[in-house]
Amino acid sequence: MSRRTLTLPSWLPVDAYILALVGTVVLAALLPARGMAADVAGGASTGAVALLFFLYGARLSTAEALDGLKHWRLHLTVLACTFLVFPLLGLASKGLVPFVLTPELQAGFLFLCLVPSTIQSSIAFTSIARGNVPAAICAGSFSSLTGIFLTPLLAALLLGSAGGGFSADSLLKIVLQLLVPFLAGQLLRRWVGGFLTRHKKVLGLVDRGSILLVVYTAFSEGMVAGIWSQVTPARLGALLAAEAVLLAVMLALTWYGARRLGFGREDRIAIQFAGSKKSLAAGLPMASVLFGAHASLAVLPLMLFHQMQLMVCAVIAKRRSRDPEPVREPAGTDAGPLSHPAATVTS
Repeated sequence: MSRRTLTLPSWLPVDAYILALVGTVVLAALLPARGMAADVAGGASTGAVALLFFLYGARLSTAEALDGLKHWRLHLTVLACTFLVFPLLGLASKGLVPFVLTPELQAGFLFLCLVPSTIQSSIAFTSIARGNVPAAICAGSFSSLTGIFLTPLLAALLLGSAGGGFSADSLLKIVLQLLVPFLAGQLLRRWVGGFLTRHKKVLGLVDRGSILLVVYTAFSEGMVAGIWSQVTPARLGALLAAEAVLLAVMLALTWYGARRLGFGREDRIAIQFAGSKKSLAAGLPMASVLFGAHASLAVLPLMLFHQMQLMVCAVIAKRRSRDPEPVREPAGTDAGPLSHPAATVTS
């Protein structure tokens, strides 16, 4: 007898890491850290955030980022989508309070609109769709670098008291936990860059393990404070619907808007995938610093949006890959002859 195995469709990338995140949330719900254990977890989470941003700084090649400036129109378009259009849509979501979203969920929805774009999945989807892969690499790097500085400033400006209050003490935490480690990584990159490259897989596990620790700490605090009683199934469904609309608007705007701006097909693909997505890896540590005890509700919209964007963009990328070979773009566009190696979708 033949043995049947259950496999997921190739267009439905349910990332194993997302399952690990869900498992971490369940663990925090069943066994939240309390008392001294909460203090230990909080201290470890603070150290994990600092380590994450040190590694971000040490991995980012300034020379490669500067070399990508030749596509400045494309990068400005992606940055405008990420840090201008997305925040404006997030502000518009205030109209959903209190009938659709609670104030806390709306604050998390707005925060997700302030987070920088992804790098890995933007590159992977752009490659699958036969788009401008080098531009996607640079656009994602520029977005991540800009988000280190701009996301906390936008959160302070737009979230106000919803982010737990942005006092001098909270701003000092942002500087010490985010900016100082990142700058230290940039300064030490010439000495530690080779080591990081040789141990990429191991350090990737450190990255993901650190984020799981941040999630566990945040959701434990939420359970102890009893804030999860505010999230009913109806509210959760409303949040998913609002995020589906947000993603659909950004996917349409980045694709058709880029065409109106005169970009060729390859560049439009890079703009769509880099300009419509948000980084879970960057957003979770930032939320733990910015929101404190309210971080669990703040990161819920981002976690849901992250998986939604992977599933939808995987379908779009596969369909774009079946497009006929495009006619060479006329002179004056940013597209050019590029190779597009196969890529694996990551989170």
